[in-house]
Amino acid sequence: MKLSIIVPVYNMAGDGKLNFCLDSLVAQTISDYEIIAVNDASTDASISILRQYEGKYPEKFRVVDLPVNRHQGGARNEGIKEATGEWIGFIDSDDWITADYYEKLVKKGEETGADVVGCGYTVVGEHTFNITREIHDITDEQVGVLTDEKRHKFLKNNGSMVMKVYRASLIKDNNLSFPENIFYEDNCAGPVWAMYFKHFEYVREPMYFYYQHDSSTVHTITKERCADRLTAGTMMLDELKKRGFFEKYKTEIESLFTQTYLVNTLFSYMRIRRGKKFSFISQMRTTMLKEFPGFMENPEYGRFMDDEQKSYLVLFMKNPRVFYIKYSLLWFYRDLRYKKKN
Repeated sequence: MKLSIIVPVYNMAGDGKLNFCLDSLVAQTISDYEIIAVNDASTDASISILRQYEGKYPEKFRVVDLPVNRHQGGARNEGIKEATGEWIGFIDSDDWITADYYEKLVKKGEETGADVVGCGYTVVGEHTFNITREIHDITDEQVGVLTDEKRHKFLKNNGSMVMKVYRASLIKDNNLSFPENIFYEDNCAGPVWAMYFKHFEYVREPMYFYYQHDSSTVHTITKERCADRLTAGTMMLDELKKRGFFEKYKTEIESLFTQTYLVNTLFSYMRIRRGKKFSFISQMRTTMLKEFPGFMENPEYGRFMDDEQKSYLVLFMKNPRVFYIKYSLLWFYRDLRYKKKN
């Protein structure tokens, strides 16, 4: 088998989301591939839709039905166990891809000897193949055989895990997997997996369609999801230490941890309207002081922050209680202004 496509599915039956994704998968032009759809204990009609595709495309479509929800990471891990392809690709069940997506990625990998190949993407809010904006997270400096210099650059921003195809041997030989039972599993897995890439190539075309809608993880801020992001950041740091990468790539790892664990989580959590607790952010500050007390001196610090966030983060580290009050008031007034305008 040339390729295994793993698609974790949880409650995506509505609004044609799952069908649009699966239609793009069964239409792939690459020959000799399998689609492994892992139903993550959905409570809607997702499993019924998956069985329909399995019946219609028995030669290429296989359903794995999990009895207990393990989140996207657990579903992907189950797919990896079932995969028989030389290459493995992942896709989120509300996204879709061009018909030649996998053919071009695998061809690039086999022509160059790469073990991982990525591509560009576009963000859309409706089911369409019209490209709204071409986005590339990877620069030409990050492509090729990953020397130490290139790996340092690659770790600064290694792109999304779903917009890539991987040699199966890379995953299985290095015992790579995803955290289970949490959201934001890629925040942990992405940097860990990247440490094992030897040769990375890139197809500079926007072939992946990233669908943003009201129920997308990126648009759903809850206390539980913020807690999961902290867990993902901590797991990433622990895993990189355990695997022996920490000292060599400390600057990049510190920057990744600061962005994932602190910046992304702190400013998301503070926008929760009800039920947030000071103790939650206080623990974040304690962890940062323990792990990376000088994180603001990191040369990569602040790359993805605006001036307002930088200013409030200084306040947070100096006096978290004052920060908590001031930032809460800031968003209270901003919400009021928004309501008045609308």
